[in-house]
Amino acid sequence: MGGGVELATLAQPAAKPTSGNMRRFKLPPQIIRLVLLAAAIVGSYLIARTFLTPPSFGAYGWYRGNALGEIANSRDPLFAGKQACDECHSDLLHQLASNAHKTLSCEGCHGVCSEHAANPDILPVKATGSHCIRCHEADISRPKWLKQIVVKDHYGVNCKECHLPHQPTKEPGTTAK
Repeated sequence: MGGGVELATLAQPAAKPTSGNMRRFKLPPQIIRLVLLAAAIVGSYLIARTFLTPPSFGAYGWYRGNALGEIANSRDPLFAGKQACDECHSDLLHQLASNAHKTLSCEGCHGVCSEHAANPDILPVKATGSHCIRCHEADISRPKWLKQIVVKDHYGVNCKECHLPHQPTKEPGTTAK
């Protein structure tokens, strides 16, 4: 009866595996070092970001909210503005007010004039035909209502021979009213 012994051994419950029988999963030391290094880098970044990011960052999007004010206050203004021109050239501003160039700033054609406004002996840039061409050269990106020319088809580059810059609808030699 050898079969009875075998049945007795099969009826016994199976022994639980001991820790020696089952292998525990162990990470290689290189992986552990890489994970620790990545955690240290991310932690350093978060700490540095906390101390180095200005408080106004993100107030208006992804830039410093105070940046424009800081830049504006760090530079001296270059443009004098129409008010400064009005002190000495009110007659020309009066002519401009009733013509096509009424919305233009004096410095749009004559250049930066803050030095001239402070000292009238320093003359502003003399406007030439190339100053007119900056706005009036034919370009499809400009609005249709803006008078445009093709320079090579026009009479020449010296605009002041036929046009008065401060009264563009008048011709030279006519009386201004």
